[in-house]
Amino acid sequence: MQRIYFLVLLFFLPGFLWSQDATTIQKIREEGLNNTQVMDIAFQLTEVSGPRVTGSPGLKRASDYAVNQLKQWGLTDVVLDPWGDFGKGWELKKSYIAMSAPWYKPIAGFPKVWTAGTNGLKKASVILINAKDSAELVNNYKGKLTGKILIMNTPVHYVPNDLPDLERWTTAQLDSMQNIKPKAPDTAGANQRMRRFFGDFMNARRMAATLNKLAHDEGAVAILTSSPRNHDGTVFVQGGGSYKSEDPAGFTDLALPLEDYNMIIRLLKNQTPVELELDVQTRFLTDDIKGYNVLGEIKGTDKKLKDEVVMLGGHLDSWQGATGATDNAAGSAVMMEAVRILQKLGIKPRRTIRIALWSGEEQGLYGSREYVKKTFADRADMKLKPAHEKFDVYFNLDNGTGRIRGIYLQENEASRSIMAQWLAPFADLGATTITYSNTTGTDHQSFDGVGLPGFQFIQDVVEYDTRTHHSNIDSYDHLVAGDLEQAATIVAAMVYQAAMSDAKVPRKELPKPAPSRFPF
Repeated sequence: MQRIYFLVLLFFLPGFLWSQDATTIQKIREEGLNNTQVMDIAFQLTEVSGPRVTGSPGLKRASDYAVNQLKQWGLTDVVLDPWGDFGKGWELKKSYIAMSAPWYKPIAGFPKVWTAGTNGLKKASVILINAKDSAELVNNYKGKLTGKILIMNTPVHYVPNDLPDLERWTTAQLDSMQNIKPKAPDTAGANQRMRRFFGDFMNARRMAATLNKLAHDEGAVAILTSSPRNHDGTVFVQGGGSYKSEDPAGFTDLALPLEDYNMIIRLLKNQTPVELELDVQTRFLTDDIKGYNVLGEIKGTDKKLKDEVVMLGGHLDSWQGATGATDNAAGSAVMMEAVRILQKLGIKPRRTIRIALWSGEEQGLYGSREYVKKTFADRADMKLKPAHEKFDVYFNLDNGTGRIRGIYLQENEASRSIMAQWLAPFADLGATTITYSNTTGTDHQSFDGVGLPGFQFIQDVVEYDTRTHHSNIDSYDHLVAGDLEQAATIVAAMVYQAAMSDAKVPRKELPKPAPSRFPF
């Protein structure tokens, strides 16, 4: 039935695929949906490799696996490509956190990345910190923190709700995205919101920096933190120190579940002493401070088009709380599976197809930004390199395990018709929505920022926002196999069609130079 629907759809689409081979599209579907290896790839990137903090042994294991696997599939020019200096690597070697008084309770907390350990088992009392600003913090607590564990008197407010953890886009939501129309950008409003955000962010950062310095100088043991998201066994944990090679290790900072965090605060406010046992061991790696991307190619075969490039990719790095399955082993595995499908079918693309698995994304899209800067153009001056003209399109996947439901145009309205044609064979798989709107926060922005067509797919949310994104349960079991199979199939077909088309994907107007990373 699926095959009949597909062939009928092809028949009634005029100019479909710009004369592409519909039979090949069907073969891609059959290989991707019936002979998939995407979950095997994901297993290697997650449970075999471990957490993949940039510069860590886990990322090195995953990168080496990807390089070896791409070579085995027959890709060429497969390399670990250095993009520049990143800084210190970091690895968690041991973590034990427990409350020993007023009674015993193990605590499922996590050290933040780039923070130091405790230098062995420490048993210490917890002190409640009350301060409205940095000055009050120093005045009230200087000389009182030696050998103490610190917790701010800021309980985390948790409001139970009956919304499901698992979310998928409804037809109404997708329709509303489809119907978004171009409008004049609210530059002033956006800049105002950005200033407000960074103002609040910097105030909180100054307070945290003061507490960390005071804790270090006074000889405290650790700092405890939490957030409204850290509930029901889920702990969202990221960085707590600097990765710059010249900076000292961050002070020991432990992210706790809000239930344990709030319990400790309530006990202390009740004048009930609290003691914790801590044994945290971390390791910093400074032998190689460079960051690396994984690159590989399926060479183009058309005499006129072979030097043009179609790219696909996702970031390979993750945080340390789990194995980074939905962020973003999912996207990396899908992209690897997409090129495997094309290689298995013996595709001979007219344009060169290049896969990229980025590092440093979690710290600010570093891998993709530096690659784009050295290969195509620097956003700061917008002086275009020759490869800029030869570039066609970049497809990205980095919004969890959810199936593809369509694509964000990044306000590139001229690309709508071609994206509609390329997605058309997958209407029966639920990929029908094309929205004019932007999406942010991942590597397609590095391409879009220098005027190159870069696109992120619309994906079902599943548990991404509620449970897995940067959390301690972002693990293999939270991957949805059928969704990843669908995504890899669609990506393979999109890349194939781009590589075979007579014309490149239309471009937006070139942006003006932006010397600041946050121009406002």
